[in-house]
Amino acid sequence: MLPGARTLRAAGLLRPPGTTPRTGAARRACCGPGQRPVGRGVSLPAGPDLRHFLRAAAAGQPEPSPELRPEPGSTPGAPKVYLETYGCQMNVNDTEIAWAILQKNGYARTKKLDEADVVLLVTCSVREKAEQAIWNRLQHLKALKARRPQARAPLRIGILGCMAERLKEEILHREKLVDVVAGPDAYRDLPRLLAVAESGQQAANVLLSLDETYADILPVQTSPGGTTAFVSIMRGCDNMCSYCIVPFTRGRERSRPIASILQEVRMLSDQGVKEVTLLGQNVNSFRDMSEVQFQSVAAPGLSRGFSTVYKAKPGGLRFSHLLDQVSRIDPEMRIRFTSPHPKDFPDEVLQLIQERHNICKQLHLPAQSGSTRVLEAMRRGYTREAYLELVHHVRDSIPGVSLSSDFITGFCGETEDDHQQTVSLLREVRYNIGFLFAYSMRQKTRAHHRLQDDVPADVKKRRLEQLIATFREEASRANAALVGQVQLVLVEGPSKRSASELCGRNDGNIKVIFPDAELEDAAKCKAPSRAQPGDYVMVKVTSASSQTLRGVPLCRTTLSRAAASH
Repeated sequence: MLPGARTLRAAGLLRPPGTTPRTGAARRACCGPGQRPVGRGVSLPAGPDLRHFLRAAAAGQPEPSPELRPEPGSTPGAPKVYLETYGCQMNVNDTEIAWAILQKNGYARTKKLDEADVVLLVTCSVREKAEQAIWNRLQHLKALKARRPQARAPLRIGILGCMAERLKEEILHREKLVDVVAGPDAYRDLPRLLAVAESGQQAANVLLSLDETYADILPVQTSPGGTTAFVSIMRGCDNMCSYCIVPFTRGRERSRPIASILQEVRMLSDQGVKEVTLLGQNVNSFRDMSEVQFQSVAAPGLSRGFSTVYKAKPGGLRFSHLLDQVSRIDPEMRIRFTSPHPKDFPDEVLQLIQERHNICKQLHLPAQSGSTRVLEAMRRGYTREAYLELVHHVRDSIPGVSLSSDFITGFCGETEDDHQQTVSLLREVRYNIGFLFAYSMRQKTRAHHRLQDDVPADVKKRRLEQLIATFREEASRANAALVGQVQLVLVEGPSKRSASELCGRNDGNIKVIFPDAELEDAAKCKAPSRAQPGDYVMVKVTSASSQTLRGVPLCRTTLSRAAASH
């Protein structure tokens, strides 16, 4: 499961469902760059002069004036689409894929809801609370649709993603509000579905695919000019954990060809992106079978003491090969990945993380429970003892590694003793980052068919509160060990709480706050200046909490120079 709704630290992921959703940047629909609409008191932009036509003639072909060249996606009269994203980071990537497809088919993007001709919600189904947020949002859109002036074409509303896959019939029939329903593997079909909806009919495509990876579609980043980006490398999941809806909403595992992933990462490097996170529901089970010669490659073994519900899959280029190739593209680009399964950490992956200065020394190891009995009911494929052995092996292999994890409390049949074993695991491992949830039963899952959701809601709430308190206590101790140390921080921008401070993240993905001041360059080759988003800054940590480090900035530097100095 990808880290999602209830987080104690936003590890680069979206906010919990139900809070204000993110939307993309507005695109101007009628005017090119540098232009303004013609009207009273507004002068026309300068047109092409004689030199412009002479240059074009010398080149042998006409060239539009830069002032008159239209902005991509700004076709006059193009229908405007408003996109909202709920849930995990995979849904953010899905939003970027859907927008890339729509942009290519003549749609414009708006961040103003009242301007939209089409509203698309990219949804989450991991927990009931996530789905309820969408039903609540649809009631607001129902009122917006009713208020729409008759002179305008009817507002079209679409549900995309996991909730669309899980609840197609209910979405289409409940109050007849939704016009388009598209599952995670049907985004290529969006232009056709919207065309059908324009004629007044409902349209749906929730077919799951065994091979769709959108490998040929370069996602349009929702935050152009940002310092970080996410690259989807595989889709679906084969693990079939008894609590999890993902295999039923996103289908079987399939991986993108490595060549297309490397192309996307190179493009992001050229755009100045300084951190890329590789995404997948089981990201480290990546297996590229796109070329015949890949099929004879030997398969790596599972982590010691781990098993799967499926037979071993022979052949294919694996995650260690991809991680090696991605990390070679840009020595100044940090590489992260999420969400892995603990079973898929062969020694070659751990060794690569330890050796490469630009692969972050931070691992997500989703435990879900500290009780072997509950883990068996969850069909996780390991015991508490095997999980702890992996934790010790990871820490021996990657000194100073930062660890994060997922936990579910109140799973079917969980006793007070099972709960206390989870509390003790939190204390023993002492994670830096945690994602903790109360269990929410999902239809179609094995737990729904075979088990009873028999832990009362008030008990789930009490146990969750105890897990949160324990996590914060231990994370505070883990982070306090960093006080006095110098951390390399990638600047993301101003702190949300103070314009006089900057915010960024260290190698362990922990948020670091420090004063915005003029800084020397570590190589002494540049004049002192203030750090900008995308800069690397050495920061001496002066205080720590369970979620944040604070410190004083020492100098600006580079990722390679910082690695060489250590």
